Amino acid sequence: MNEEFAKLFKQMLEQGQEMARAFPGLESFKPVGFEKLFPTMSKDMMELWFGKTFNREGLDAKTRLLVTIAALTVLGAQAEPQLRLTIRHALAAGATEREIAEVIFQMSMFGGVPAMTKALEIAQGVFGEAEDNA
Repeated sequence: MNEEFAKLFKQMLEQGQEMARAFPGLESFKPVGFEKLFPTMSKDMMELWFGKTFNREGLDAKTRLLVTIAALTVLGAQAEPQLRLTIRHALAAGATEREIAEVIFQMSMFGGVPAMTKALEIAQGVFGEAEDNA
């Protein structure tokens, strides 16, 4: 990595770490080792993920998590563990069960009814866990 890219990478990781702290459960997020995972990542990609995308003026944590639930719903059963975790984080960020269900319902048109049904089953399971822990 050249020196200019290394500085840019460091700055973007710091911005990403700052944004990650706003997400429930990621308060102690540390990006140590990311540079080894992405040594050939282009400057534009780095800016997208860690620059313009992760900034204070962007979407709040609740909205980002609802958008992530939508994407994971469309992916279907292959994203079950990620969907469970994201639903837990969305609840912790202030999303209501109804908001989460509405996002999942909306995705039926893009991912199909089976993907929506599976995501709703997963969400109901997480909602039940939340009630048991309350």
